[in-house]
Amino acid sequence: QVQLVESGGGLVQAGGSLRLSCVASGRTFSDYTLGWFRQAPGKEREFVATISRSGRTTYYAESVKGRFTISRDNAKNTVYLQMNSLKPEDTAVYHCAGTQRFSTSPFRREYEYDYWGQGTQVTVSS
Repeated sequence: QVQLVESGGGLVQAGGSLRLSCVASGRTFSDYTLGWFRQAPGKEREFVATISRSGRTTYYAESVKGRFTISRDNAKNTVYLQMNSLKPEDTAVYHCAGTQRFSTSPFRREYEYDYWGQGTQVTVSS
């Protein structure tokens, strides 16, 4: 089993920035497509961003496009989510996820991912 551990969440004012990190155990980190999802209270998880094995391809939800950036450092077994211009509606528990599957389309549905982190809370005040 692969363990994914998120960190970097916290309290921030609207317009501020946070960088989330997700560290994975294992020696085959580069074999995984990675993604970020979030879940607000009373709502289902929603897709945020995904990044390919090489890091050369990324895809974002329309709600965060232009504000969030996903990146990865395979040498450190870590995927990041840089969040800028944060809005109160970004408040949620953020989860990282990984999959070894291949697809011709971006992985943007939670059922496409096999491994999940425990989540880190992001709260944006107005």
